[in-house]
Amino acid sequence: MHLIIDGYGGDPHRLADLELVRALLDRVPLEIGMVKIAPPHVCRYEGSKPSDWGISGFVLIAESHLSVHTFPERGLLWADIFSCKSFDADRLVEAVREDFSLREARVTLLGRGLDYSEVLAPAAARRASP
Repeated sequence: MHLIIDGYGGDPHRLADLELVRALLDRVPLEIGMVKIAPPHVCRYEGSKPSDWGISGFVLIAESHLSVHTFPERGLLWADIFSCKSFDADRLVEAVREDFSLREARVTLLGRGLDYSEVLAPAAARRASP
């Protein structure tokens, strides 16, 4: 599964909180049944435009990764959660909405991962056969 969250109208103070981003990335893997294989890496980013600064972070999980990018002055948050295993996407979207006080979240959910690849593999093998 690949969950993409485009968040709008977030609280600028929360979006600027490096420790809030770190805490989210630290706790979410366990909450969605994944295995964290490294601590989160989070940093402040200064863009070429003053309004483009924000917080970016990611955490590696055995099943893939989670990443978050915030733009406090714009009230924006972008998050990607990719896993080869299924997880409760609705629960995760709600957690992100609450943590950053998002007014709106546009959500995209893509079928990816080991289960999905097993469905596609037989079709790919048939196409590759002479």
